[in-house]
Amino acid sequence: MDIQKKWERVKTEYRRYLVAERRLSENTVAAYMRDYDDFMHYVLRLHTAVPKDVTSEIISKYMDWLYRSGCSSASQARKLSGVKSLYNYLLIKEKIEQMPTESVEAPKAERLLPDVLTVEEIDAMIATFDMTTVKGCRDNAIVEVLYSTGLRVSELVSLRIDNLFFGEGYIRVVGKGDKQRLVPVGSAARDKIQLYMELRRPKRSTEATLFLNNRGEPLTRIMVFNIIKQAARLAGVDKNISPHTLRHSYATHLLEGGANIRQVQELLGHESISTTEVYTHLDRKHLRRVVEDSFVDLDI
Repeated sequence: MDIQKKWERVKTEYRRYLVAERRLSENTVAAYMRDYDDFMHYVLRLHTAVPKDVTSEIISKYMDWLYRSGCSSASQARKLSGVKSLYNYLLIKEKIEQMPTESVEAPKAERLLPDVLTVEEIDAMIATFDMTTVKGCRDNAIVEVLYSTGLRVSELVSLRIDNLFFGEGYIRVVGKGDKQRLVPVGSAARDKIQLYMELRRPKRSTEATLFLNNRGEPLTRIMVFNIIKQAARLAGVDKNISPHTLRHSYATHLLEGGANIRQVQELLGHESISTTEVYTHLDRKHLRRVVEDSFVDLDI
C-alpha cells in the first residue's frame, strides 16, 4: 500500500472513531477532517511519511510552515489541536507508542473579545420587528431567545417543539457532541414563542422544528445571522453583530449582575471554565472575586 493510501485509510478509521466513540457533531467532525487533510497534504508533499512515522520535528516544521504562510495564531493553534487529536487517537488504538506532539508548543492566540450589547441596544433591535406578520413575530422571538438563554445559533435552529417545557420554565438544549442541558427560559421569551407558534400553526403543524422559514422548512444559521444583522442596522447599533454577540452579552450581563461563573458555564454548555472566562470582559478584580465565590460554594 502506498503512502497516500495509508493516510486515506487512517482518515477513514479516525473519522469513524470521532463519530462513533467520541460522538462529536457533524460540524466538529468536518473541522477535524479539514485539519487532517491540511496536515496530510503537507507531510505527503515535503516529508513522505506515513502517519505512525511522523515525528515531533515534522510537526514543528508544519507549524513553522503555517506561520510563514500567514496563518493566524488562532488558526495555527486550532490546526495543532487537530493534529494532537489525531495522534491521541493513534495512541489510544495502540498504533503508536508515544505522542509526537508533546514537545510542540502552540502559538499564543490573541483572544479578541466580541462586542457586548447593552440592554437598551437589544431592546432597540427587538423593537424593529413588525409584529403584525408571522416573520416579524418569528424574528422577534429569535432575538429574545438568543439573548435570554445564551443559545448557540446551531442550538437555536435545531430547537424542537418537544424541547419546550414551559410549565417547568425551561427548554432542553442539544449542544456540541449531542450533549443535553436544561436552560431556564423567561416569561418574555415564552410569550413570544407561543405567539409565533399560534401564527405558524395553520401553515405546517406537523413540522417538529420550532423556527421555520416561509416555506415551512427549518431555518439555517446564515438566515439567523442575516436576521440579527438587519435588526442591528435598523436599530442603529453600530457594532460588529452576529448571533454569537447575543450569547456573549447574555453571559457578560449575568456575570456583571453577580452570577456564579460556574452557573454561567453550565448554562452555556461549556466543558471548561476557561472558555466561559473568555466570554467576559470584566476587570480582573471582579472576575477573581466571582471565581473565589465559586470555590466557596463548592466547599473546597
